[in-house]
Amino acid sequence: MSTVQVAVRLDSKQNNLFRSLTKQLGTTPADALRMFVYAFNAAGGFPYSVRVNVKSPAEPFESEQEAIDFTTRMTTKLLQEVDNDEAR
Repeated sequence: MSTVQVAVRLDSKQNNLFRSLTKQLGTTPADALRMFVYAFNAAGGFPYSVRVNVKSPAEPFESEQEAIDFTTRMTTKLLQEVDNDEAR
C-alpha cells in the first residue's frame, strides 16, 4: 500500500489547541487526522451528524420598537446584575 501526505491549513489557535488535546489523549495530530479519515471512509461520510438548522431558534422582531424595547430590558437587566455582583 502506498501512502500520500495530506496537508491542511489551520488558524494558529486551533492548531495549538489541537496539538494540546491530541497530546492529552496520548496520540499525535497526524494519528488523530488518520483516525478521522478512516472513520469518515468507514461511515461513508462524516462519522457524526452534520446538519444545517432549518429553523432559526430565534424569531425576528415584529418591529423596530420591539427590538429597542427588548434591548433596553436586557441592558437594564445586565446592569442590575453587575450592580448586584459589585455589592457582594
